[in-house]
Amino acid sequence: MSRSNNESRSWGVVALLFAAFALCYVDRQSAFAIFPVLKRDLKFSDVQLGLVGSLFGWSYALSMPLAGRIADVVRRDRLVVASLVLWSFAALGTARSGSAGAFLAWRVVMGLTESLYFPAAIAIIGVLHRGTTRSRALSIHQSAQLVGVVAGGWYGGWTAEHLGWRNGFSLLWVLGILYAFVLLKGLGRVAPRTETARPGWRRSLRELRQSTLYLALAGAFFCFCAVIWIVYAWLPDFLFERFRLSLSASGLDATLYIQVSCGAGVLLGGWLADRLIFRVRAARLFVVACGMLLCAPFVVLAFRASSIAWFRLYALGFGVLAGLAIANIFAAAYDLVQRQNYGFAAGVLNMMGGISGGAAMLLVGAYKDRIGISHLVAWTAGAAMLSALVLLGFTRSRFAAEASSPVLI
Repeated sequence: MSRSNNESRSWGVVALLFAAFALCYVDRQSAFAIFPVLKRDLKFSDVQLGLVGSLFGWSYALSMPLAGRIADVVRRDRLVVASLVLWSFAALGTARSGSAGAFLAWRVVMGLTESLYFPAAIAIIGVLHRGTTRSRALSIHQSAQLVGVVAGGWYGGWTAEHLGWRNGFSLLWVLGILYAFVLLKGLGRVAPRTETARPGWRRSLRELRQSTLYLALAGAFFCFCAVIWIVYAWLPDFLFERFRLSLSASGLDATLYIQVSCGAGVLLGGWLADRLIFRVRAARLFVVACGMLLCAPFVVLAFRASSIAWFRLYALGFGVLAGLAIANIFAAAYDLVQRQNYGFAAGVLNMMGGISGGAAMLLVGAYKDRIGISHLVAWTAGAAMLSALVLLGFTRSRFAAEASSPVLI
């Protein structure tokens, strides 16, 4: 097979996984756009609304290391398809929930089943795309998250107002099962098989533990995800209450401006890191840290905006700068670990982000009336800025030692 055909098929895999990842986020994001309806129909309290995100985030995060390990020892293409089928059935279960407890239980199931997708999918992309295309390929896949968040925010609000939220989740089940057949056929032809050499648990864990830069990256991702998930979970409700928008309008405004600009930042960050990686070995780490550091003030301003126009402006700034970090987090991690450990490394990172995101969403639900959501966001953003500075410091101090070994591509 010619090089051009190989490249074409490698980018074809990115396209197939892009659609799957977007659908994944539509499924999880739709619930956040219907908080007022859940209060009315299932008698959710504010704390229970916080648990909609937290239980999903924690189940997703805590199962991530195991999901990553599975992705390193079984066929990754089949694991991706299985995850899609299973989370689609979780959407169907959500549609049939008759109480707040049942709804929350299905959010746990959705977190567990969606966790199987991500380590396997990005490991497939990481193996197919090396060197000067890796950041771009992974950033394009990551941008599907942004498409899914926008679509899910609008879709959840629109279906709640026009079709009923139960019908909305049932339709997501149908779409997921149909796309699973497309994915099974497409990935089976081109996706790389799992690595022949399979490192043991202890060896995999030791490799991550011994990399100071990987640990610093994980710590920064922990703080960054707390900010991101507050935005995903609580921004629609914030706009609904603050500016008296409709459900569909608040869901759209809460996602459109941030996610469109974030998509631009993701694509810019992927291109920039790929251009710099062979000139500056730590380019991806620097781009990640700078993006996290600079986006934090904008999210604080967004939650303090005095008008919808000012909110949109701050949301655009936050999105572009956050996108620089999102584009390169996993590509930076792959520069630090062996390819046989890609799934586990991604799983541990996602575990860190999910734990912090789940905790942040729950704390906002518990304390937003007492403390104020803008203050909670400010504290979280401050922690993200501090962790980004730590990552920058470790990257600079360790650059010479790390540069003595080649990039693991």
